[in-house]
Amino acid sequence: MISAYTGTQIREAEKPLLDSGMGAVLMQRAAYGLASAVITELRSRGRRLYGSSVVVLTGKGNNGGDGLFAAARLAGRGMRTTAVLAADSAHPEGLAAFERAGGRVLRLTEANAGELAAHAGRADVVIDALLGTGARGGLRGTAADLVSALSLGPPSLGGRSPGPRSLGLRGLVVACDVPSGVNADTGEAEQPVLPADLTVTFGGTKAGLLTDPGADFAGAVQVVPIGIEDHLPWPALRRFEAADLAALLPAPERRSHKYSRGVLGIIAGSPAYPGAAVLACRGALAAGVGMVRYIGPPDVADLIRQSCPEVVCSTGAVADTHVQAWLVGSGMDGADREQMQRVRDAAESGLPTVADAGALPVLPDVLAPQVVLTPHAGELATLLKRLGAGMERDAVEASTLAAVRQAAGLTEATVLLKGATTLVASPYQDFYSQSEGTPWLATAGSGDVLAGVIGALLAQVGSDVGRFRAAGIDPDERWAAIAAMAASLHARAGMAAADGAPLTAGRIADALPQIWGKVSMLSKQRAGNRNSQSHPLR
Repeated sequence: MISAYTGTQIREAEKPLLDSGMGAVLMQRAAYGLASAVITELRSRGRRLYGSSVVVLTGKGNNGGDGLFAAARLAGRGMRTTAVLAADSAHPEGLAAFERAGGRVLRLTEANAGELAAHAGRADVVIDALLGTGARGGLRGTAADLVSALSLGPPSLGGRSPGPRSLGLRGLVVACDVPSGVNADTGEAEQPVLPADLTVTFGGTKAGLLTDPGADFAGAVQVVPIGIEDHLPWPALRRFEAADLAALLPAPERRSHKYSRGVLGIIAGSPAYPGAAVLACRGALAAGVGMVRYIGPPDVADLIRQSCPEVVCSTGAVADTHVQAWLVGSGMDGADREQMQRVRDAAESGLPTVADAGALPVLPDVLAPQVVLTPHAGELATLLKRLGAGMERDAVEASTLAAVRQAAGLTEATVLLKGATTLVASPYQDFYSQSEGTPWLATAGSGDVLAGVIGALLAQVGSDVGRFRAAGIDPDERWAAIAAMAASLHARAGMAAADGAPLTAGRIADALPQIWGKVSMLSKQRAGNRNSQSHPLR
C-alpha cells in the first residue's frame, strides 16, 4: 500500500533528526536520490550521460539546495550543468558545491528571462527546484515568467499527461520533491506550474501528488528514503496496490452457495436510461457477487433479462427483498416516484448502499458511513450547494481533496469522487486515492459499471470485519476501503480493455473477471512462497 503524507507531517518527521544536527545528511541523501533518478531515467531513454545538458531552476530554500547538490553530482558524471538562480540568494553550501563541480551559474532577471527559458528549453534535463513543500502560494515575478515561457500551462482538467510546452521543451523534466506551485498537502495548483515527467519526492509520497490537479503535473512519482520513515505518523492518504487487493478480495469456499457469496439489490434505470441498469448489473455480476436482484420498471427489467439472464427481476418493495447490500440511482431521472421512494427506503434500511447519480438529490442530508455516494465533480458541486457549502464544478475540480473531505464530513457518508484520480473519503476522515486507469474510461456508462462493482463488494465483504482488521484497516473505515478496492479494479479493467484504444462501458465489465483473476493470483503466489519456505524440499 502506498502511504502519502502532508508537507507538515514530513517536516515533523524530520524535526528530531534536524534537532540532532543531521540536516546536512538528510539533504545529501535527497540529492543523491535525485541525481540517481535522473541518471536512471536518462539511461532508460537511451541517452548518454557524458555531455548531456542539465538546467536546474533554483529557489532560495532547501528545495533549491537539494537541486544544487544533485546537479553537482551530475556534473561529476560529465554532464554540462547550469543553475538558474531565480531568487536574490541561494542555498550557500549547495551553491558552493555546485560551483566546485564546475557548474555554470546564471542569475534570473527580467531582462534575461526569455533567453534563459530558451536555454532551458534546449536542455536534455530540466530540474524544477524552485519551491518545496513549505512554500505558500505559487511562483511569483520573474520565476513565474520563466516557467510560463517554458510551459503553455496545465493539462486539460482530468488529463494524465503533461500539457503542451512552448519553445519546444525537448528534455526530461524532473520535479524536486513537488512541482513548484503544487500544494503538497492538497494537490491544489497555482499557475504557472511546469509539468514534470518525473517527480522525485523525499521521505514519503506527498498527498498532493496523488490528488488532482496536482497529479496532472507530477508525472511518475519516485520516493527516495532519507531516514525519516520511522518517524512518520498515520498517513494523510493511502493508495491500494495489486498486492493489497489480492489480500482483501473474497473467494468462495468449498461449500459456498449463491446466498453466502452475497446478494445485491439494484434499484436503477428508467425509460430514458435503461442501459444504466443493465451496466450496473453487469458490473456487479462480473465482480463476483452470488446473486443480483433488480427492482424496477418492467420495460427496464425486460432489457436486463435479455442482457443478464442471471438477474432476478421484480417490482416488489425494499422491505420484502432479502439482500446484503443495495445499489441505487444509476440512470434514474426522478420521474418515477415509486422508484425514488425505493431509493430512500434502501438508503434508510441500514444495509450497505452505493448511491449513484439520480439517487443523490433525494437522499437525506445526513446519512451513515455504510452509504457510499459516487458523484462526479458536477454532482458533488450540486450536493455541496444543497448542503450549504457553495462550490461550483470548477472549484471542486481545482480542489478535489478538500471537496471530498467536506462532503464526507457534512453527509457523514463515505464519498467517492470519480475522476482521473478517484478519491474516497470516509466521515472519519480516512482517505484513499486510486489512479490506475486510462482516459478512455471517460465514457458513458463507465460509472454505472463502477457502481455495480462497489455494490458487489459491499454485499460480499461488507460484514467481514476480520478481513479488514487483518489487513491493518480499522473496521469502521472498511466502507472507504471497499470503495477504493472497487475503483482500483474498475480502473485496471478499463486499462486492460482499452489497450490504448477507444473503450465502451460494457467492455469494462467484460474485462473484470480477468483482472480479478490476475490480482488474486498474487495472493496464491505469496501463499505458495510461504509454504515453500515453511516446508523445504528434502
